[in-house]
Amino acid sequence: MSTGSLVIPFPKITSGPKKAARACIVLSSNSPATHFSNNLVVSFHRTELNQILFYYGSMVSKGEWRDYAINTGSHEAVFSIFRHSSEQPLYRIEKIPKLANKQGAFRVLGLDGQILKRGKELGQVLKIFNKKIEDCQK
Repeated sequence: MSTGSLVIPFPKITSGPKKAARACIVLSSNSPATHFSNNLVVSFHRTELNQILFYYGSMVSKGEWRDYAINTGSHEAVFSIFRHSSEQPLYRIEKIPKLANKQGAFRVLGLDGQILKRGKELGQVLKIFNKKIEDCQK
């Protein structure tokens, strides 16, 4: 196996003629035969999610936001914030690594799709919600 391989083990087979048999799937980043070879998935890192969930939790406790969704794909990751789960998202926090050197990898979009803030660091981009939190405290 190469250094870029991901091994997903299956549990031991405990019944049947070959009780000790084990199986696994090997996903290699340099193997052209695998379906996942060129489809890397962009996702939020744990520290990024902690920053987002700090603001989300503050607004949930004030009754402003009630639901969220996370979408990951090959080009971007999106954290959508909803007032009601049946509506369009109030805000979308997007991570697009391809734009990291140009406009910054992170941006916040409003309900109408307008970019409210963008930047290279998530913490700076999320500061747009500070005013919203202060308005809810009044």
